[in-house]
Amino acid sequence: MQDFAGAFAEAFRLVVSLDADLIEIVLLSLEVSLGAVLAAAVIGLPLGAILAVTRFAGRPAIIVFLNALMGLPPVVVGLAVYLLLSRAGPFGVLDLLYTPLAMIIAQTILVTPIIAALTRQTIGDLKEEYDDQLRVFGIGPFASVATLIWDARFSLMTAMLAGFGRAIAEVGAVIIVGGNIHHVTRVMTTTIALETSKGNLALALGLGVLLVSIAIAVNIVVSLMGGRALRSAHG
Repeated sequence: MQDFAGAFAEAFRLVVSLDADLIEIVLLSLEVSLGAVLAAAVIGLPLGAILAVTRFAGRPAIIVFLNALMGLPPVVVGLAVYLLLSRAGPFGVLDLLYTPLAMIIAQTILVTPIIAALTRQTIGDLKEEYDDQLRVFGIGPFASVATLIWDARFSLMTAMLAGFGRAIAEVGAVIIVGGNIHHVTRVMTTTIALETSKGNLALALGLGVLLVSIAIAVNIVVSLMGGRALRSAHG
């Protein structure tokens, strides 16, 4: 096994020199995670907003279930998607297993409850503030969904970034449905796990530095967006 000093030096060299393999892995990670977040937003934003502005039988149970889904174990999601996409599964004919799209599907399932739950809380708080105005203008529950989503767009961006943070750091589900295939489905988290087990600390450390940097950048953006949302609310 490489000594730590040499491993850090080699990791630094890989990052600074923009090593081709390293960049390929990072770009695929971003592609998969961003794709999952966009898909989750299409589902989660309207779902959360509808739960916030409407009242119907079974709504409390759905909210409890949605909140519970935020803690879904990634390996269980990966196993479920694997069974659905395998040759013996109902969607096996699509031949999606061990592809980036399968990884996007798994991450979408993990991220959607996060975005939906945070959206419900954000839109619910905003609805209480705007309830009188919406009633005066005769805007019904479903028509108000688009209005409230637009008005809360900065706050909802933080929900999407929180989902991205979950997706980019996920390893259990993507390694099951993606298979960690070199040049095909190898992302940062799965590569770090593999290269560490092989004793190749340089690549693992390089990717680790980049993953932590992305996580820090996401948190900075979340903080900035949250501040902007707060200023907009009081402006």
